[in-house]
Amino acid sequence: MMNCLQSWPEPVVRVQSLSESGIRAIPDRYIKPPSDRPGFENQEHVDIPVVDLKNLFSHDHTLHEETLKLISSACKEWGFFQAVNHGISHELMKCTREVWREFFNLPLEVKQEYANAPTTYEGYGSRLGVQKGAILDWSDYFFLHYLPVYLRNPSKWPSLPSSCRDLMSEYGAEVVKLCGRLLKAMSISLGLKEDYLQNAFGGEDIGACLRVNFYPKCPQPDLTLGLSSHSDPGGMTLLLPDHDIAGLQVRKNGKWITVKPVPNAFIVNVGDQIQVMSNAIYKSVEHRVIVNPVKDRVSLAFFYNPKSDLPIEPAKELVSEDRPALYSPMTFDEYRLYIRTYGPRGKTQVEFSGSNR
Repeated sequence: MMNCLQSWPEPVVRVQSLSESGIRAIPDRYIKPPSDRPGFENQEHVDIPVVDLKNLFSHDHTLHEETLKLISSACKEWGFFQAVNHGISHELMKCTREVWREFFNLPLEVKQEYANAPTTYEGYGSRLGVQKGAILDWSDYFFLHYLPVYLRNPSKWPSLPSSCRDLMSEYGAEVVKLCGRLLKAMSISLGLKEDYLQNAFGGEDIGACLRVNFYPKCPQPDLTLGLSSHSDPGGMTLLLPDHDIAGLQVRKNGKWITVKPVPNAFIVNVGDQIQVMSNAIYKSVEHRVIVNPVKDRVSLAFFYNPKSDLPIEPAKELVSEDRPALYSPMTFDEYRLYIRTYGPRGKTQVEFSGSNR
């Protein structure tokens, strides 16, 4: 199904090149409608929950249960939380983020060797969606497959900087382990067997991929977005944010909350497929990215997804007469075709699928 998207509808422009050219006004292609532009008014003093994971698998039952309750509450109320004491080396996190910053600072001709196409999106890209004339986001990215192993092709990963491939292998392995632990916690807190969600994802045969986002500084950050509003189409996302510049905004009660990254934390968010499997007990939540007038930003979004050809539907244990199934079965391949065709569009995808799956 994905092969119907063969090429970009227009020549691709690298946003970093636009930014570095010294322009004072952004091209019209990047100017959002007034209703979608970021507001920079005073933010409320509120943020997504922070969950300490050190007691997630503690032998102390009380501490373990408290952590599960915190995860459950965050997934129900926010669809997001920041995870600390998650077990991944802070040095590995820092080195992985910085090696990608170095990649984006390489000469354009080096990066162009990895230019992507919409058939798989793998490689160096600058747009999501294939609609001609679409309004674009102010960002470049690098997308790569990590799982299943047969899709993993390290030759498509950057050979420069020289440490990039080894770091990505190590980082990917650690993040996959953390995602598995979090999926168990979500299963238990939904009242399911601890391996329910993992098995529904395909057991060991799951999908995982990484999008490294590069948000160049922007002369008119009030007119555009680094990434338009959307909910993540997959299962669960672990975001490694830039360490000193906020950019992610989460929608809560109709307002946009700017997330203030906690040092050495991962930002965890529920994807559409977990919303479906939980029969909307857990929510995937709209989020977007604002850009900065003076600084570039780098972030790494690791997507932990169901096996692409497996039908995804609400857990039967979470369906009753009082709470009927809100979604019919659909494979992840069928589901993600929407965002790959139209680009990020709020929560229209999961809402549409609820009435038409």
